[in-house]
Amino acid sequence: MHVAIITAGGAGMFCGSCMLDNTLARAMQANGVEVTLIPTYTPTRTDEKNASMSRVFFGGINVYLDSKVGFWKKLPSGLVKWLNNPKLIGLATKLSVSNDAKELGELTVQMLDGPQGPQKREVHELVQFLTEQLKPDAVLFSNALLSGVMPTLRERFKGKVFCMLQGDDIFLDDLVEPWATRAMDRIKQHAQLFDGMIAHSEFYRDRMSGYVGVPEERFHIVAPGIDLTGHDGSPRDTNQPFTVGYFARVCPEKGFEKAVAGFQAFHKRHPNSRFLAAGYLGKRDDKFFKRVTKSAKNLGDAFEFCGSPDEREGKIAFLKRLDVLTVPTVYEEPKGLYVLEALANGVPVVQPAHGAFPELIKRTGGGLLCEPNNAESLADSLEQLMQDSDLRRQLAEAGHRAVHDLCGAQAMAERIVQVLSS
Repeated sequence: MHVAIITAGGAGMFCGSCMLDNTLARAMQANGVEVTLIPTYTPTRTDEKNASMSRVFFGGINVYLDSKVGFWKKLPSGLVKWLNNPKLIGLATKLSVSNDAKELGELTVQMLDGPQGPQKREVHELVQFLTEQLKPDAVLFSNALLSGVMPTLRERFKGKVFCMLQGDDIFLDDLVEPWATRAMDRIKQHAQLFDGMIAHSEFYRDRMSGYVGVPEERFHIVAPGIDLTGHDGSPRDTNQPFTVGYFARVCPEKGFEKAVAGFQAFHKRHPNSRFLAAGYLGKRDDKFFKRVTKSAKNLGDAFEFCGSPDEREGKIAFLKRLDVLTVPTVYEEPKGLYVLEALANGVPVVQPAHGAFPELIKRTGGGLLCEPNNAESLADSLEQLMQDSDLRRQLAEAGHRAVHDLCGAQAMAERIVQVLSS
């Protein structure tokens, strides 16, 4: 079986969705499936071996010029394809790039217009590559924002085509009018062209069924998995001082500010404690980060920002320093890979009782739920784990065992193959 996975690069940042796509591709390959991982917009960035092609489709520079420069979209591919060079795109993303939905409404709609929009040339390039060169048995899109390709692909490709939804609503909900309504109209139209949808939790299936207008029976639930290589941490006694950690992209939506506020409430009760934070910090969120860290000056040496590890070894080493992890997202998280990574190293979690977190906690037994957007509730749960070492150890052991037994990348890959073959 040959599967083409179409993923979206994260503009130079560590993106959970494209990292999961990379893990999935590698696990499927290890299971004997031929997989081609096709990046779009920008090259993907991962903390494991990158399985994606070096060629980038819908290169971000050309997509932008198609939109903004009238004659550009009329130029033949031979004259513009040099701008899809991964190194050139990577340089452009470092110099100036926005992933703020409020600024990308028009471009989003143009992309969803597919062959009717200014990126018509890019649509035909990808479809031609899939149907004339690659010729896979099935195609898996890793988000619905790429679905502008579907009308043309359906005309020329007879195999199965699925879409794996991984947080599309978070971006779409931030679009401004009139682009928000136009984008959703096109998403709902294109969604009908897929053979089925894949979600990583029952919560997200229920949410996205109505959102994209696809009946629940056309959804398949595939629990997320991680590559367990190197995740060799194990349940252990607590540190001195008791250490609370945050590991995710540093931004408002991931709940960085909520984590700091919850720890501040906890720290007032237990001054002999510390807070370690790590994760990717982009230019968009630099002012936000400075504001939050300024508000945390009262914590003194109890607060430390450890930056963004470039390699998975650094990530794992950071997780091993923690007694508990919390990423109190503001939005309703559809998967939560950082929960699995923490548990894989014997670190229990405290997460808000929304999104996929209740399912993750129930499935793994590796943590506690707190009231969303409530610093005191988060502090209460942290305090419970600090004061009850037996409970903390019990949760750590249950979560560690469950992730290593049930949540590996191989299990996810096998389930995906079942879906694509159904």
